[in-house]
Amino acid sequence: MKWHLAAVGLLLLALIFQLGLLAYAMYALLLLLISSRLLARNWIERLEATRECNRLSAEIGQQVAVVVTVKNTGRLPVLWVLLEDVLPRAALRQRPPRLRVSGSRLKLAMIRAHGSTSLLYQLHFEMRGYFQLGPLVLESGDLFGLHRRYRVATEPHFVIVYPKVVPLVGFDLASRRPIGEVRMSHRLYEDPTRIGGVRLYQAGDPLNRVNWRATARTTVLHSKVYEPSCIAGATVVLDFHTSSFKATHEPIRSELAVTTAASLANAVYQLGQQIGLVTNGRDAADRIRQEGWDREYRNRKLAKQQAGMTETSARLEPLVVPTRRGPDQFQRILEVLARVELTDGLTLAQLVGEARAHLPSDSTVVAVLGDVTLETVWALQTLKRRGYAVTAVLVMFDEWESLECMGRLIAAGLDARLVNSEAALAALCQQQLTR
Repeated sequence: MKWHLAAVGLLLLALIFQLGLLAYAMYALLLLLISSRLLARNWIERLEATRECNRLSAEIGQQVAVVVTVKNTGRLPVLWVLLEDVLPRAALRQRPPRLRVSGSRLKLAMIRAHGSTSLLYQLHFEMRGYFQLGPLVLESGDLFGLHRRYRVATEPHFVIVYPKVVPLVGFDLASRRPIGEVRMSHRLYEDPTRIGGVRLYQAGDPLNRVNWRATARTTVLHSKVYEPSCIAGATVVLDFHTSSFKATHEPIRSELAVTTAASLANAVYQLGQQIGLVTNGRDAADRIRQEGWDREYRNRKLAKQQAGMTETSARLEPLVVPTRRGPDQFQRILEVLARVELTDGLTLAQLVGEARAHLPSDSTVVAVLGDVTLETVWALQTLKRRGYAVTAVLVMFDEWESLECMGRLIAAGLDARLVNSEAALAALCQQQLTR
């Protein structure tokens, strides 16, 4: 715009003072500026882009192939265009990084009329997460560099990478005793493999309940009485507050906490028991932008910032997967654990108060902790006094710090176990319970 104003001003001066050569020069400059501006706009508006991914869900260690194709639908060739497929900066800059890129997601190309060009790269996922691929940022302009246009093209794709699940060695399926035990105050459901006694036959009892030996001995129909199952599943409570995970061992320790929660949920799910999840972490899906995928911007930096995922989220509500049975229950928990991020919102004590309605009293509460404060101990003790069976799993690397935290839990009369590696997690159910 400054060039246009300067050229118009010089043209007016040339006409006033009848400077013919200067006037012709300004006519030529204005023609060049206007034609360059029109060409730059025409080039970038005629570009259309599509993205293809070979999968939108993956596991740690797998890779996703991405192909971005840009087509020129105009009758004029685009003499230059800079293509960049945007990826989350935090995931790339983190050490160790959550994902690695092989191939080029940045390309400078010339596209002939009705022609096309492509970007091809692969993403290697080193950690779980919820990753936004794209959108594509286009930059083009005239040959003289007088006008540049920036545009965001293609809606992004979202890839979910599930956390690692470690099989728990020694998890006794026959005993139906996962971590912690629920002493039932009422019969939730009966276990037909455990006969507790006999009683007189009642109308409506099925034939398979009739105890024929007692009936033959007493000449009166008797029915079997089954003992209720002593375990009714578990609700995993994951503390994902930033204060519980110091930067010293990050992100390794927080990732181990997520792996621990996923492995415990899988073990209970394999029993056919009800399983649920409650966490104070934030959902990465809350940081997704819902619009702005086909827009022009004034500069490249603004285009990338406005099109990518936001860096923060103001969510304060807990993430909850209700405790229940179902063929896809564990899958729901895995999806939440894949997206969960550290929070500076609710502490564990506040989480327990907010989510108490989602903690059924007929299931074990398994708290996965990164730190043990007095408020944490108080919150878990409150649950225990209310009749919940509570077990704490502490994820910590420092030996002395872990001993101190374990001591607080044991002194409060809580079942406590320590996880400091995936090997320790695999042997978690072989640790002796502290009662």
